[in-house]
Amino acid sequence: MGGVPGVAGVPMRWVGPLRISGNVAVTQTEVPIATYESPLWPSVGRGAKISMLTEPGIVATLVDERMTRSVLVEATDAQTAYATARQLQERRGELGEVSGTVSRFIELVGVRHEITANLLFIRFEFTTGDAAGHNMVTLAADALLNHLLRTMPGISYGSISGNYCTDKKATAVNGILGRGKNVVTELLVPARIVADQLRTTAAKIARLNVRKNMLGTLLAGGIRTANAHYANMLLGFYLATGQDAANIVEGSQGITVAEDRDGDLYFSCTLPNLIVGSVGNGKSLDFVETNLTRLGCRERRPSGDNARRLAVIAAATVLCGELSLLAAQTNPGELMHAHVQLERGDQPTKAEV
Repeated sequence: MGGVPGVAGVPMRWVGPLRISGNVAVTQTEVPIATYESPLWPSVGRGAKISMLTEPGIVATLVDERMTRSVLVEATDAQTAYATARQLQERRGELGEVSGTVSRFIELVGVRHEITANLLFIRFEFTTGDAAGHNMVTLAADALLNHLLRTMPGISYGSISGNYCTDKKATAVNGILGRGKNVVTELLVPARIVADQLRTTAAKIARLNVRKNMLGTLLAGGIRTANAHYANMLLGFYLATGQDAANIVEGSQGITVAEDRDGDLYFSCTLPNLIVGSVGNGKSLDFVETNLTRLGCRERRPSGDNARRLAVIAAATVLCGELSLLAAQTNPGELMHAHVQLERGDQPTKAEV
């Protein structure tokens, strides 16, 4: 599987299969992960194996989707900024018609704002079909900004991007409101499988999750996040499927929950900022086309369904790696032993991207 000319190949392997159910997809599929961190493959593979040993596997629930772009306008004073913000809500239908002129796949689903001094930050929220939507929402925001400047007195141009989106930055606003696909994954692992496959207990994983992911992240000043390493799985999956890899900055915001339920382990990963698309820039590369097709994300489906499928597969991949790592960290020395053994004895990869 060839790489892009002039770009060093990143080793890639297919891992799994893993079992997924939920409100978007019911499937068993292997997943592609492109990474230089070779222990990630068996780590995700262990989580995938556990999903195959349970019913109904990983339950992935898509709870929301919206891609955002914010614009900045300067008003004559704060009162004018406030009056403008109120009109935005009153003119939602009109604004939806304006944004719809840039693409038949875009739909305006929300308008939010913040006022600081005489500055008005406007956050437009859209659905974008099967595209991740970066360019689509910027085109729509540009059309909306021009329309506002023409039709609303007392405001002038500030910027096409006001950083209230927020793109490729870890922020509270994205953690609260979401950007891209918001997916919750859940897995219930019987006590016997926790012991046999993870060599630990539900109680140990639940305790470590509170102390490490929640308290440790709180002490570190984390923003709307409490997880061990979502970014690892997201980067590997994003590179293999032609996504904008910089979106792992907000994508890795998320919360892991682990509970001991009478010896069984309830394990959940919530990812509010999954920015993925099955069409758009980068998706025409041969290896990306092959990988998306193998994942079942290039089928003839209603607009948006392929991207939703891709999002829940990405979220399930994150859960697999998160579960495996936390389990390893409950046992002294296991994590480092695995890294040393796998990285020093790693065999040549089966494919590169």
